Amino acid sequence: MFTTRLLGLALASFSIVNGSSAGQFADSVQGYDPGTGFAKEFGSGLGYTNATAALGQPSRETSFDPVQPFNSPFDRSELVSLGTNGFLTVRFAAPIRNDPTHPFGADFIIYGNTAFIDNDYPNGRTDAAASTFGQNPGVTRVSVSRGDGLFYTLNPVLAPTVDGLFPTDGAGTFGEPVNPAFTQADFAGKSLAEIRALYHGSAGGTSYDLAWAIDDQGAPVLLEQVSLIRVDVLSGRAEIDGFAMVPEPSAGALLGLGSVLFGLFVRRQTSASSARYSSPK
Repeated sequence: MFTTRLLGLALASFSIVNGSSAGQFADSVQGYDPGTGFAKEFGSGLGYTNATAALGQPSRETSFDPVQPFNSPFDRSELVSLGTNGFLTVRFAAPIRNDPTHPFGADFIIYGNTAFIDNDYPNGRTDAAASTFGQNPGVTRVSVSRGDGLFYTLNPVLAPTVDGLFPTDGAGTFGEPVNPAFTQADFAGKSLAEIRALYHGSAGGTSYDLAWAIDDQGAPVLLEQVSLIRVDVLSGRAEIDGFAMVPEPSAGALLGLGSVLFGLFVRRQTSASSARYSSPK
């Protein structure tokens, strides 16, 4: 009975991890308007207006090189662009949970195409200002909904601009936030290795906390979970590569639990076998 329970718990923990990963990214577009001044492809003049490019896992590779803080996604198949007065609404099949125990309190992350300028190309090092290209200089609004038709804005005093810091690193973990206390100045004069050390395993992106939700009067709204995210560009322009929820529960913790439980199961089976063969006849 004991070994059966252990094995069941171990398998359950791995199942939860797999399920969490499968539903971690936006899976459908509920609405899109490119607005004015959206990005167009150099040469062809075609717009970055395929909203489904924001679905699923954000890009880890480009047609040029792997995605990293000095090389952001740039193909029309990877990005959707929002100009002034443009918006994008996406749905998650699994709910995004408001969990204050998430790293830095973040509940979801939006990935854009901002990248650091390589001041020592091709070696990868930022300049003294950690200058970027592709960063949205305008104003955005992020709203969320339980799926009941009511949207609540994330307090603009707290919510960062979409497609700003931090550049995506395809070698990192999507859904793992960067410490939001970092500013652009913290990345000045940094190599790729030093940037990744600051990211601490994260894939970058801009993180948001559902605890920032407010109503039309500016009063806080308690949302336990949401399924819809809407991005409005009020000025400037933003490119979006994808959305990811911060996993609930932590995939790493569950994998660790599964490994421990499975190890206990194997040890118990081994001990039982040894006792059986060593007992007197």
